[in-house]
Amino acid sequence: MPRWRALPEELDPQVREFASQLRRLVERSGLSVATVADRTGFSKTSWERYLNGRLLPPQRAVVALAEVTGTNPGHLTTLWELAERAWSRSEMRHDATMEAIQVAQARAALGEFGPAPDDAKPAWKAAAKSGRSAGAPVATAPQPPHQRSGEAPSTADFPGLVATSQPASPAAPAPAPAPEPARRRRSALMVTVGAVGAVLVAVAAVLLLNPFGDEKKAVPKASATPSEKPVLPAGVKCSGADCAGKDPEEMGCGGGHAVSPSRGMAGGALIEVRYSKVCRAAWARITTAAQGDQATISAGDRSATARAGADGDAYTPMVEVTGDPSKVSACGTTVAGRKGCAQPVPTTRATP
Repeated sequence: MPRWRALPEELDPQVREFASQLRRLVERSGLSVATVADRTGFSKTSWERYLNGRLLPPQRAVVALAEVTGTNPGHLTTLWELAERAWSRSEMRHDATMEAIQVAQARAALGEFGPAPDDAKPAWKAAAKSGRSAGAPVATAPQPPHQRSGEAPSTADFPGLVATSQPASPAAPAPAPAPEPARRRRSALMVTVGAVGAVLVAVAAVLLLNPFGDEKKAVPKASATPSEKPVLPAGVKCSGADCAGKDPEEMGCGGGHAVSPSRGMAGGALIEVRYSKVCRAAWARITTAAQGDQATISAGDRSATARAGADGDAYTPMVEVTGDPSKVSACGTTVAGRKGCAQPVPTTRATP
């Protein structure tokens, strides 16, 4: 008697019941999986996926199993139809869940770069902002040296400034020459005033060229941009360009991580676009096909092709999807030359 793996916990109850029923049929028949594969015409690998709940079998495989095990095919196909509807509903729920996770991650990432509260701004920024709004320079000019008591400068110590701001009357007598000590003090004070003016000019130039200081240093480099590589769920091994040309089952992109946004028929074969949002990749799947029927996936200038084997099933390697998955094309070509392409599946919406 075969020893089965535990079915995935996330399986819909209807799909779980159908997979369990398939297992019971195989167990009652006493046949091995290899024998079932040989007698039904579907590969052993495919039956392992069907019986372990990793893939829903095509209707042809279900009918073939019923014939091999002596079961009424009508009853088994009825259970298959219910499981197929439940499988589609699970894909839609998974898609909505992944969207909610991405929205939450985006909000969390944006929250890291939100504006700082006013009370958290550095004091020098507040002072700079206050200075700009009042039209005054931020820097405070250094004061000239204090004069000794009894030696405060008079207007005679600043003849140039007096001449500019207060022109002398033609009738006013010329000032008497200042004594030697006063000239010395005046020269020293003029040097000080010149130095203060040079400092103010330098400060003003710095403020004009970079009024807010070196703000770039205030932002830690580690949090300047969010990480480019997304955090992948357990079992998923690639995303985006890293998935190109790889097997979706081996990379963990299939099963519950994939949906079918487009479906169509090529002769008697079903052709689908399989898209995994978490892997940001798509592939074409063809089922109920004849041996040699071909499936091709195209996304922009990227494409991949696969041919159906004796079991009538095949799926292509993955291609990266950077835009709308409904615009990804999957077409099938039969060995007789008939061609058909998948069409976007209408999204059902609840009526208010």
